Amino acid sequence: MEILSTVASAKAQSRAWREEGLSVGLVPTMGYLHGGHASLIQRSLTQCDRTVVSIFVNPTQFAPGEDLATYPRDVLGDTELCRDLGVAAIFYPEDPEMYPPGFQAQVAVPGLSQYLCGRSRPTHFAGVCLVVLKLLNIVAPHRAYFGLKDAQQFFILSRLARDLNLDAELTACPIVREPDGLALSSRNARLSPPERAAAPVLRRALDQARILLEGGERESRHIASKALAIIQAEPLARLDYFEIADAESLAPVDLVEREVLVAVAAFFGGTRLIDNFIFPPRL
Repeated sequence: MEILSTVASAKAQSRAWREEGLSVGLVPTMGYLHGGHASLIQRSLTQCDRTVVSIFVNPTQFAPGEDLATYPRDVLGDTELCRDLGVAAIFYPEDPEMYPPGFQAQVAVPGLSQYLCGRSRPTHFAGVCLVVLKLLNIVAPHRAYFGLKDAQQFFILSRLARDLNLDAELTACPIVREPDGLALSSRNARLSPPERAAAPVLRRALDQARILLEGGERESRHIASKALAIIQAEPLARLDYFEIADAESLAPVDLVEREVLVAVAAFFGGTRLIDNFIFPPRL
């Protein structure tokens, strides 16, 4: 397995594979890899001849006061997991390699970014779009893989790819969960034991919303009130939002008349967790 730390080396390796007629898959991550990342890597391994995992805690997607400095990191563990799975290369750049002195470019999809997580993190998705566009240009994959735990992110990146005529095919993969229903996230490692025990309340609230939708309820206000009651009964959960949004525009809807994203975000102590589902289900 190659460990590539420069843009030039990553470009050269991908170019060499392409010249051999090999397909390249990219799994963009911020490291501290877990079973959710492993599922993305395994998907790439089944569909591509060579898989690259990027590990880069991207500073441009963190606002001042957010958890950039404390975001969990485990380079040795990440490297071991990638090697065991059969990853061909890790792209592990330092900040100045991705954002050299004088860097000024910006990328954004403002329409989709204004809703859901974009309300409390208004600069976040511009940073995500910027780094993913850079990674797609550097690695030049045929396919790139993203988890649907970050469904809004995937919708935004898909629009970016369409609008900018990017070559890579973006693939969404199902959420991977702990046995108690908590969606796997690198941030879960920051939860205290009581917070970890409380966090599956997000899945229980989403399950209540899903039951109502499957039973024919279509009024968003009624669905949300039942789900919110579950979250509000958990004293360690501090709600950011619970919303039923149109899956195309991500704008909130009053009535569920076509595909929607049902999404929730909440704080447990200082750790912000998100979860969601799409209705009707895609995967």
